[in-house]
Amino acid sequence: MAEEENNTEVPLPNLEEGALPTVEEDALAASDGEPVNRAAADLEAVFDVPVKVSAVLGRSRMEVGELLRLGPGTVLELDRKVGEAIDIYVNDRLVARGEVVLVEEKLGVTMTEIIKQERN
Repeated sequence: MAEEENNTEVPLPNLEEGALPTVEEDALAASDGEPVNRAAADLEAVFDVPVKVSAVLGRSRMEVGELLRLGPGTVLELDRKVGEAIDIYVNDRLVARGEVVLVEEKLGVTMTEIIKQERN
Protein backbone atom coordinates (compact mmCIF):
# COMPACT_ATOMS: atom_id res chain seq x y z
CA MET A 1 0.00 0.00 0.00
CA ALA A 2 2.89 2.38 0.76
CA GLU A 3 4.25 1.72 -2.74
CA GLU A 4 1.02 3.04 -4.28
CA GLU A 5 1.30 6.29 -2.28
CA ASN A 6 4.90 6.86 -3.44
CA ASN A 7 4.23 6.20 -7.14
CA THR A 8 6.06 8.89 -9.13
CA GLU A 9 4.95 7.93 -12.64
CA VAL A 10 3.32 10.69 -14.65
CA PRO A 11 1.67 9.86 -17.99
CA LEU A 12 3.40 11.46 -20.97
CA PRO A 13 1.31 13.66 -23.32
CA ASN A 14 0.46 12.60 -26.87
CA LEU A 15 2.61 14.80 -29.13
CA GLU A 16 1.46 13.45 -32.50
CA GLU A 17 1.19 15.92 -35.39
CA GLY A 18 3.14 18.57 -33.46
CA ALA A 19 0.27 19.37 -31.09
CA LEU A 20 1.35 21.16 -27.93
CA PRO A 21 -0.16 19.82 -24.71
CA THR A 22 -2.35 22.02 -22.54
CA VAL A 23 -1.52 22.07 -18.85
CA GLU A 24 -4.31 22.29 -16.31
CA GLU A 25 -3.41 21.86 -12.66
CA ASP A 26 -4.75 23.08 -9.33
CA ALA A 27 -1.32 24.62 -8.74
CA LEU A 28 -1.95 26.93 -11.70
CA ALA A 29 -5.04 28.55 -10.25
CA ALA A 30 -6.16 32.13 -10.77
CA SER A 31 -6.73 34.37 -7.74
CA ASP A 32 -10.42 33.35 -7.71
CA GLY A 33 -9.40 29.69 -7.29
CA GLU A 34 -10.42 28.62 -10.81
CA PRO A 35 -7.85 26.53 -12.74
CA VAL A 36 -5.96 28.38 -15.47
CA ASN A 37 -5.40 26.68 -18.86
CA ARG A 38 -1.91 27.28 -20.21
CA ALA A 39 -0.37 25.95 -23.40
CA ALA A 40 3.29 25.12 -23.91
CA ALA A 41 3.39 28.12 -26.29
CA ASP A 42 3.01 30.34 -23.20
CA LEU A 43 6.53 29.27 -22.24
CA GLU A 44 8.07 30.64 -25.43
CA ALA A 45 10.24 33.07 -23.43
CA VAL A 46 12.26 30.17 -22.01
CA PHE A 47 12.58 28.11 -25.20
CA ASP A 48 16.09 29.50 -25.85
CA VAL A 49 17.44 28.84 -22.34
CA PRO A 50 20.25 26.28 -22.66
CA VAL A 51 20.10 23.18 -20.47
CA LYS A 52 22.43 20.21 -20.10
CA VAL A 53 20.66 16.89 -20.75
CA SER A 54 22.39 13.61 -19.86
CA ALA A 55 21.19 10.05 -20.40
CA VAL A 56 23.10 7.74 -18.07
CA LEU A 57 23.28 4.16 -19.31
CA GLY A 58 25.25 3.01 -16.28
CA ARG A 59 28.38 3.66 -14.27
CA SER A 60 31.71 1.94 -13.78
CA ARG A 61 34.58 2.59 -11.38
CA MET A 62 38.22 2.07 -12.36
CA GLU A 63 41.69 3.31 -11.65
CA VAL A 64 43.34 5.88 -13.92
CA GLY A 65 45.81 3.27 -15.19
CA GLU A 66 42.94 1.05 -16.35
CA LEU A 67 41.24 4.03 -18.01
CA LEU A 68 44.41 4.86 -19.97
CA ARG A 69 44.63 1.27 -21.27
CA LEU A 70 41.14 1.41 -22.82
CA GLY A 71 41.09 1.40 -26.59
CA PRO A 72 38.66 1.11 -29.49
CA GLY A 73 36.43 -1.93 -29.15
CA THR A 74 37.00 -2.31 -25.41
CA VAL A 75 33.95 -3.67 -23.60
CA LEU A 76 33.29 -1.86 -20.34
CA GLU A 77 31.07 -3.50 -17.72
CA LEU A 78 28.46 -1.14 -16.26
CA ASP A 79 26.41 -1.40 -13.09
CA ARG A 80 23.14 -1.93 -15.01
CA LYS A 81 21.73 -4.84 -16.95
CA VAL A 82 20.55 -4.85 -20.57
CA GLY A 83 16.96 -3.61 -20.78
CA GLU A 84 17.10 -1.82 -17.42
CA ALA A 85 15.81 1.78 -17.42
CA ILE A 86 18.34 4.56 -17.91
CA ASP A 87 18.39 7.79 -15.90
CA ILE A 88 17.75 11.12 -17.65
CA TYR A 89 19.20 14.21 -16.01
CA VAL A 90 18.57 17.88 -16.81
CA ASN A 91 21.16 20.23 -15.32
CA ASP A 92 22.42 17.38 -13.10
CA ARG A 93 18.94 16.76 -11.65
CA LEU A 94 17.19 13.41 -12.18
CA VAL A 95 13.96 14.19 -14.06
CA ALA A 96 13.00 10.97 -15.85
CA ARG A 97 13.76 7.37 -16.65
CA GLY A 98 13.67 5.91 -20.11
CA GLU A 99 15.02 3.41 -22.57
CA VAL A 100 17.42 3.48 -25.48
CA VAL A 101 15.81 3.26 -28.93
CA LEU A 102 17.12 3.10 -32.49
CA VAL A 103 15.62 5.70 -34.83
CA GLU A 104 16.78 5.75 -38.45
CA GLU A 105 20.16 4.21 -37.57
CA LYS A 106 20.73 6.69 -34.71
CA LEU A 107 20.50 6.05 -30.99
CA GLY A 108 17.87 7.95 -29.07
CA VAL A 109 16.18 7.92 -25.69
CA THR A 110 12.48 7.68 -25.02
CA MET A 111 11.14 8.77 -21.63
CA THR A 112 8.98 6.16 -19.94
CA GLU A 113 8.63 7.73 -16.48
CA ILE A 114 8.78 11.31 -15.19
CA ILE A 115 10.34 11.66 -11.75
CA LYS A 116 8.55 14.17 -9.53
CA GLN A 117 10.69 15.54 -6.71
CA GLU A 118 9.37 17.80 -4.01
CA ARG A 119 10.89 21.27 -3.97
CA ASN A 120 12.14 22.84 -0.76
